[in-house]
Amino acid sequence: LSGGEKVRLALCKMFKKRREKLLAYQRSLVELHYTEVENIYAKMRAWRHDYHNHIQALTAYLESGEIEKARAFLDEINENLISVDTVLKTGNTMVDAIINSKIALMNTKEIAVKATAKVPSKITIANVDLCIIIGNLLDNAMEATEKLPAEDRFVRIYIGVKNEKHLYMSFTNSAGKKKETVGGKFLSSKGENHGIGLNRVDSIVEKNGGYLTRASEDGGFTTEVILPI
Repeated sequence: LSGGEKVRLALCKMFKKRREKLLAYQRSLVELHYTEVENIYAKMRAWRHDYHNHIQALTAYLESGEIEKARAFLDEINENLISVDTVLKTGNTMVDAIINSKIALMNTKEIAVKATAKVPSKITIANVDLCIIIGNLLDNAMEATEKLPAEDRFVRIYIGVKNEKHLYMSFTNSAGKKKETVGGKFLSSKGENHGIGLNRVDSIVEKNGGYLTRASEDGGFTTEVILPI
């Protein structure tokens, strides 16, 4: 082969390998989102089943004239409804969808979640970019804390506006020992596909003129993102 042909062959192999990595990453995302949607539907089916039973109980109380018992039962249902209403309303429909699907999945993995999030209705950041950032960082947090015993698992989410000019996001998860950096970066322990997701986040933050930091300490790992809005 000539020198030019060797270069072309090398480039073809490089692009093919990169394409295979991206396809594998996309497949993993599809599988994860399918699981998340299934969890949400399972929760909805459980609620439907419970409330069917509640209606039957209320009907029995009313038919027997036990009004006070019916009233007490309604109060109990109301308290339970407040306790299970974990739907987070941020002000942005797409962000609501991605965060709530991740929270639903974390609940199945016995991860304690504390979330506060408010997103302006009008921002310059594309919704797709915002969801890629949030989705990947929550996946990262979830995968890291899953390695710990159930009683030690937690994820903290905070999203809000800072100085009316920036969207500030913070994601903290429980972790083991403090991680060390190599070349100023934390190395992923989840393989090449996981690294693609984190690199994607970095590139989107940079594209939007934002700033991202990661910090590790014994017991916790935090990623902070600031984006102009």
